[in-house]
Amino acid sequence: MAARAPATTGRFMLGVRKWYYNMCGFNKLGLMRDDTIYEDSDVKEALRRLPENVYNDRIFRVKRALDLSMKQQILPKDQWTKYEEDVYYLSPYLEEVIRERKEREEWMKK
Repeated sequence: MAARAPATTGRFMLGVRKWYYNMCGFNKLGLMRDDTIYEDSDVKEALRRLPENVYNDRIFRVKRALDLSMKQQILPKDQWTKYEEDVYYLSPYLEEVIRERKEREEWMKK
């Protein structure tokens, strides 16, 4: 029974993650997780580094979400962003920007 506990816990946590993802509501507007990140200076730099097609896709999703929000509507269920389809497209760039900023701050201390 102890050998089955980690697998059961893993499936349970996946179910909780999917439930929470759907309860957040941004997926009903067609947004991805990285579309909802607050834009500070690090995020703005990471957005600047995105490939053009990824950036354009992001802008489309944000504009569509704003339009739907103003109309107080949501997308049809077949167009919602699914948990499995959501990717962290901004995170690698954001981690690189933060790492560079910290490195720059360390350099300036010396």
